[in-house]
Parts: sequence; C-alpha cells; structure tokens
Amino acid sequence: MEHVLVIPRALFDSLGSFQGFQPEVDRYLEAMLAHGANFFMERPQAEADPTHKQLIPYSIFKHEDRYLSYTRGGSSGEKRLVAKRSIGIGGHINPIDQNQDEMGEAMYYNSIEREIAEELQLGGAHTQTVIGLINDDSSEVGSVHLGVVHVFELGTADVKSNEEAIQDLRFVTLDELVAEKDSLESWSKICVEYLAGKIQ
Repeated sequence: MEHVLVIPRALFDSLGSFQGFQPEVDRYLEAMLAHGANFFMERPQAEADPTHKQLIPYSIFKHEDRYLSYTRGGSSGEKRLVAKRSIGIGGHINPIDQNQDEMGEAMYYNSIEREIAEELQLGGAHTQTVIGLINDDSSEVGSVHLGVVHVFELGTADVKSNEEAIQDLRFVTLDELVAEKDSLESWSKICVEYLAGKIQ
C-alpha cells in the first residue's frame, strides 16, 4: 500500500488558502515542512479526503525560451488526468524519501530527484528555482492536492521519457502553450497563465 505525505487542510487555510497560483513560497513551504506539520497517509484514503492536502512538487523544465510539454498516457498513475497535455512532472512524497527519519526539507528535495529520475532522462546540467504554489479546489483531483512549482533551467534540450505515461515529449514556446492552454491539465494551465502574465 503506497503512503503519501499530507498536511491538514486546516494548516493550509491558516496560512491563507487561495485558488490558482501563489508566488509567496517561503511562508507556506517552511510551515508545511516544519516538524509535526505533515505525516504519511495511505494513498486511497488521501485521494478521497479533502480535509487533507497531498503535497506535490510540480517540476517544469525550460531550455532557453521553450518549455517541455507532453501528453499523459494511459499508464499514468493519476487516471483523472490521462490524455491531458502537461508541462509539469509531479509526484507524491513517499516514506522512501525520508532522510534519517526526518520529514522536512531534505525529504522534500529527495522526492523531487527520485521522481524526475523515474520519469525523465536529463542529458545535461540544470538549476532549479521554486516559483510558487498551485491550488485548484474546483476539481476532484485538485481538492486533495497542493502543488509546489519548481522551474528547472536546462543546459541542453537532451531530454527523454523514462515512462510510457509520458508521451509526445517536445519543447514549445510560451506563446504556443497559451494558444493550446484549453488542452492542458488544470495545474499546467494555471502555470502557463501565471508565466504569461509575468511577461506581459
């Protein structure tokens, strides 16, 4: 049985719940990764329990002025998102990510490295920046998840899929993403609208 990291919805509300994109990362992330603020729950229970939020690092990959995008195939772990276009690689935080039994920042970043290694092959060097959080309570899947958005600046466009669930992998411009945003999954659409708004 898979166990996933959750925070109480009450903690999210106390920090200031929002709909859409929130660029104030530090205030939220520090509180959510603080000792005693989070715990593991069986995934089937967590997927049906809106009184808790599953914390999901959501990684976006950029090379020069283009963003990596893909289509979620039928073997995707989240069946509610199959066939949607996406710009994010997201994954649950699991007990395997714990660092010396600590449930804080080290565990959080371990989960990102593990998830990316499982899903993609990155050919070159990269840097990453946390740019914000995503919440979408308007959908069934969104109501039980909270995303933390990381942007990876890649030194090369050499990226390959490691999973059948990641199909039609290609780099596209932000303008192209804006033009096709209605085909994007909710979190990707929220990210694209935020990124496009920043450069207007």
